[in-house]
Order: sequence, then C-alpha cells, then structure tokens
Amino acid sequence: MIENVKGELIVSCQALEHEPLHSSYIMSRMAVAAKEGGAKGIRSNSVSDIQAIKEVVDLPVIGIIKRDYEGADAFITPTIKEVDELMEAHPDIIAIDATTSSRPNGETLSDLVTTIKSKYPKQLLMADCSTLEEMKKAEALGFDFIGTTLVGYTKQSQGVKIETNDFELIKEAVQEINRPIIAEGNIDTPEKVKRVLEIGVYSVVVGSAITRPQLITKKFVDAIHSKDN
Repeated sequence: MIENVKGELIVSCQALEHEPLHSSYIMSRMAVAAKEGGAKGIRSNSVSDIQAIKEVVDLPVIGIIKRDYEGADAFITPTIKEVDELMEAHPDIIAIDATTSSRPNGETLSDLVTTIKSKYPKQLLMADCSTLEEMKKAEALGFDFIGTTLVGYTKQSQGVKIETNDFELIKEAVQEINRPIIAEGNIDTPEKVKRVLEIGVYSVVVGSAITRPQLITKKFVDAIHSKDN
C-alpha cells in the first residue's frame, strides 16, 4: 500500500499539547478530510493519534513520537523507547531524527538503527534530515526513505531555506541519493508541491498549511496589518 504515495500528497495531521486542535479524535477527522481531498498518505504524531486515524482511513501512515530529552536536540522518535511504543500502532513507516543533532544518552544514530533493525527487521524507516550530508549518511545506514523534514530547523541547517535556488538541495538529493526522497518542510503551496514532484521526489508531505488553522489564520491577519498595505 505504501507504493500508493508515489507522486502523491501525504498530509501531516499533528497537533501538540499546547495547540488548539490537540485531540486524537480531531486528528482522525483531519485525516478523513485529507483523504476526501485526495491525499494518499498521512503523517501523525503519537500512538493514540495513529490508532484513531487508522480506524477511520485506510491510507498508509508515517508514524512519529515527538519527545524532548534533557541535553539532546533530537526530538523526533529519538530512541528505541519511542519506536517500541509506535509498534503498538503499526505505522507503515516510522520516521526518526537522522540529523547530526545531539541524541539522548549519547547514543549514535548508527546504534539506534542497528537496534531497530534487529528488533523489527521488516519495519520501514524514514530519515528526517536537515542537510545533504545527513541524507547521504542515512542512505548508508539503510533507511528506506529520506526526508527533508528538518531543513532549516537544526543548528547545522540554520538559515537554510528549502526553496532556495529552485529547491537546489532537493535537486542534489535526487541526483546523489538512491533512496526515495520525501520532500517535507515549508512546502506550503500547491505550486511548491508540484515543483518538487517535477524535480523527482517520491512524494511530498504538507502539514501546517493544511492542518494548523491557527497558523493559516495568522497569515491572513498578518497580511491585513502588513506595512505594505
């Protein structure tokens, strides 16, 4: 079923505890709405949200758990503990932080991947990366999918914009990496989605531009109060 996302849109249905739509029920309805709109996959955070979503839509799910650890910058499925929890919900793909950011307990990414593959050899893995070098390392470690999820969000990619020079970073990734590339992160318009698919990515994840109404609203309000008006 995961093949169905090739050349298609994946919608990220997430709302953290401090956000107004934080609710597994609401995220499940977001997933239903995404499917009605033509999305072919869902990305979701937490076991409860994934379980609720899988009860109402039959789309493949990329599962994550966002969790902060003291002294560590990696927060997307950062340890085997989160992977073990996610396996209760049986996501089609598990995405984990594959950056060079500091990790909990000083564990290396290589160690974590080895542990996951030993415990769950059939589980598909997606690498959430922020630089081309991280993407190359993730490929060498055996990740099934490589994502641009964290470009511009880590210390090592600070100031980088995914759309710079007509998505130059994505172009390089497509040319140099022999794993399916999933474009994600600030791809927030239909035009950007279409362009990165033309460049050759496997599929595209869009989140906040679709499923975070407080941020969508803010764009309109900011436009009203812009000094250019």
